[in-house]
Amino acid sequence: MSVRIKAVASQLPPHSRSTEEIIPLVEAWLAGQDERFIRKVIKIFGNAGVNRRYSIMGPEDVFAKTSFEEKNDIYIRECGKLAETSLQKALDKAGWQATDIDYIITVSCTGIMIPSVDAYLVNRLKMKQDIVRLPVTEMGCAAGISGIIYASNFLAANPGKRAAVVAVESPTATFQLDDFSMANIVSAAIFGDGAATVLLSSEETTGGPAVIAKEMYHFYDATEMMGFRLTNSGLQMILDEAVPEKIAGHFPKIVHPFLERNDLTIEDVQHFVFHPGGRKIIQTVEELFGSLGKNIDDTKEILRQYGNMSSATVLYVLERFLDKDIPSGDTGLMLSFGPGFSAQSILLKW
Repeated sequence: MSVRIKAVASQLPPHSRSTEEIIPLVEAWLAGQDERFIRKVIKIFGNAGVNRRYSIMGPEDVFAKTSFEEKNDIYIRECGKLAETSLQKALDKAGWQATDIDYIITVSCTGIMIPSVDAYLVNRLKMKQDIVRLPVTEMGCAAGISGIIYASNFLAANPGKRAAVVAVESPTATFQLDDFSMANIVSAAIFGDGAATVLLSSEETTGGPAVIAKEMYHFYDATEMMGFRLTNSGLQMILDEAVPEKIAGHFPKIVHPFLERNDLTIEDVQHFVFHPGGRKIIQTVEELFGSLGKNIDDTKEILRQYGNMSSATVLYVLERFLDKDIPSGDTGLMLSFGPGFSAQSILLKW
């Protein structure tokens, strides 16, 4: 018995703007700031490696002086729609019904809702009344892979079952209108909104890559590097500029021992499913693996098309791989980083 990924489906929100369209809005937001500062911010947006960003709300709401309650209400309403659509698309891809799901994990860190979005999905899609639910909030960008790890553990212990991991995020809803810090600016430059669903199964079937190993790696003394601070105006981004350097320093301790424990080396991995945290993190990974003839072109393309959608982003990368005709026997490595500071890894075998 093995746990296999059966389908992945993504869903984008209705609003989008190219970087060229966003620049005038950013300039209007920065009106009254020092000219050198404005030029620096515009350069950050231009060099972020993101061509287009999608959002659950239009610019009039993003740049409006609204309360945390008002922004969070939009998050609850719109993210619920995105989650439902992505889940239904995944079910359609797999040829499953909503009542076929035994375990549902929902991940999101960019808004607050109790009950969590999975409760609404159970009602809207009339899922099993004895379905097992697990909402995950505080894992941040790493939670897409975290969700797959949790689902795999459940399925490995319960043969013949099916699970869904639904990631839905709106970093746009966390934008702070009166915060001109680099963390808020860089966040606005690299992040976008989106949702994605992964379906997994522990049935005796073929098709789809098997999850053959998974692991979490936790950095010491790095809890202040990434996350959110809950303020009266909402979730305020914490994003240390040293994150790429920290990842580079720990990268060999994360990847190579994980592969060695599974009797593999980096040369044995054909496919890399990396979370595109941002341009600098992508450059760091490319420098580490470029000499080995490995590429992360799919990761770069997702960042370019959509930006960093927090936990959902790595699932967009995974969807690209599932849409390819990958030879049987090939190995893939999934990897993402998130608050804690932590790295989450999964080995896949086609």
